[in-house]
Amino acid sequence: IVCHASSIHIEKKLKDLKITLPPPPQPKANYNIVCHASSNMLYISGHLPITNDGELLTGVVSGGGPAESDDGDGKSIEEGYAAARLAALNMISTMKEQLGDLDRVEQVVKVFGIVNSTVDFKSQHLVMDGCSDAIMEVFGKPVGYHARSAIGTNTLPLDASVEVEAIIQIKESE
Repeated sequence: IVCHASSIHIEKKLKDLKITLPPPPQPKANYNIVCHASSNMLYISGHLPITNDGELLTGVVSGGGPAESDDGDGKSIEEGYAAARLAALNMISTMKEQLGDLDRVEQVVKVFGIVNSTVDFKSQHLVMDGCSDAIMEVFGKPVGYHARSAIGTNTLPLDASVEVEAIIQIKESE
């Protein structure tokens, strides 16, 4: 049985949700693309939580307690969640730039999230819900449903709180 989802107009949905995508990010190191398309798949490089004003959300997520970060204050799960949500919006902005039309997204296949966290922090999955929830909010069922991994690390580039990457299946050109 083949099921065809009715066309969701993602641009209208973003407007209805009052979501303004940040500008698509540019590479921060020695690589010249933020994603690679192969056949009907889009492989999106790691994206950081960068605001619409260009500010990078930084710091170690520790659940809100003391952490070894530049400001000496650990980020809460809620702050990590907000950072993961913002990283997702940055990825969606890259999708829009690469595809021209977000309605070309057939399926969000896989999301991989890395949380800059303390050794004793064990709630990376709750932080990464910020990314998954944003994807589901924008793309809905079934397009937004995805496999996901969430891990912790003791540091990320530029002291970012989170980094996310994704694999996206795109619709064949008609």
